[in-house]
Amino acid sequence: MINFLKYWKVYLTISLSVIIFGLVAIWQWGYIYSIDFVGGTNLEYQFEKAVEEQSLANVVTQNDIEVIQIEKRPNNGYLLRLQAIDEQKELALRTTLENKFKTNIEVLRSETVGPVIGAETLRKTAIAAAIAIVGILLYVAYAFRNFNFALAAIVALFHDALVVVGLYSALSYFFGAELDTLFVTALLTTMSFSVHDTIVVFDQIRDYRKRFGKGNIEEFANKALTDTMVRSLNNSFTIMFMLLALVLLGGTTIRFFAVTLLIGTITGTYSSPFVATPVAVWLEKVRK
Repeated sequence: MINFLKYWKVYLTISLSVIIFGLVAIWQWGYIYSIDFVGGTNLEYQFEKAVEEQSLANVVTQNDIEVIQIEKRPNNGYLLRLQAIDEQKELALRTTLENKFKTNIEVLRSETVGPVIGAETLRKTAIAAAIAIVGILLYVAYAFRNFNFALAAIVALFHDALVVVGLYSALSYFFGAELDTLFVTALLTTMSFSVHDTIVVFDQIRDYRKRFGKGNIEEFANKALTDTMVRSLNNSFTIMFMLLALVLLGGTTIRFFAVTLLIGTITGTYSSPFVATPVAVWLEKVRK
């Protein structure tokens, strides 16, 4: 048996360091929000010949359209994030660009989301996260007949969520990752994955209690971690390898989605033995 809980101060230091870094990143850099949340128009144009980015921005601005971001794409392509415009204004803009630069433009993508729909998406995201947290709390409390275990699982869940949202702010600042609905999907998936591994450990602790009585909760926890660690790592590594392949070889559309899931998988694998279990043991000791 390995005494994992002996090093709880090391785990606490690691977790606090990553979370504090993430919170500072959010405060300093914030996020690049996609049109899913703030509204606007995304236009992806493919030009027949090369066009300078600054010249393109100037022409768009001269058409009384606010430019949020312009991103260069391969093969003379550009992704334009603009204020919300309708189809007529988009057609007029495209015609102006074709006449100005003497080139044909192929529209690869055109999508518009109004600010009202963006606010609604944000509200529904918050509601979905709240429902998930309450549901997990009630389920774990009922399944284990132990509110301390449920509370420890929620602490680990919040730990994982804070790590993901904090590190994503750094990704947004350094690599231009947009906070969109795919990020929300990855975050909710991370929350479920975190609890999945935690339940496996808690179930093993419950099994020891059934066989040997109440006993020493810390000893039972160390035994449970020793028994389940290899299985948890094997399970997590298979997911990580698949996500790493998507990060390296996947398209730009899903790359940051895969990165977010990869971060969530790593922190979820870490938090179950090194956050949820020490918190559960501490709560059980306090109750006694």
